[in-house]
Amino acid sequence: MAIIVRRSISNMDGKRIMKMEEFKQWLKKFDADKDGRISKEELRDAIYESGGNFGWWKSRRGIRSADADGSGYIDENEINNLVEFADKYLGVKIL
Repeated sequence: MAIIVRRSISNMDGKRIMKMEEFKQWLKKFDADKDGRISKEELRDAIYESGGNFGWWKSRRGIRSADADGSGYIDENEINNLVEFADKYLGVKIL
């Protein structure tokens, strides 16, 4: 099943603009093992796909900033914690 994410570009800063639900769907496509959580490696893949560099460092930082329960993964309840990270490191503005 293909996931289609509509993307629009902000004229001001060049970031992709997504609604929260679109962002969640976009992240889910990187959940390689389909366990419902985003690992450091899966977040690294998202960073690289979005054109980012230093994916290993940024993914570690993203997990630390979003992982409220210390599990080492970002689950459904912690995705909201990734909004600031996405804006800063993924070039995605979440509305």
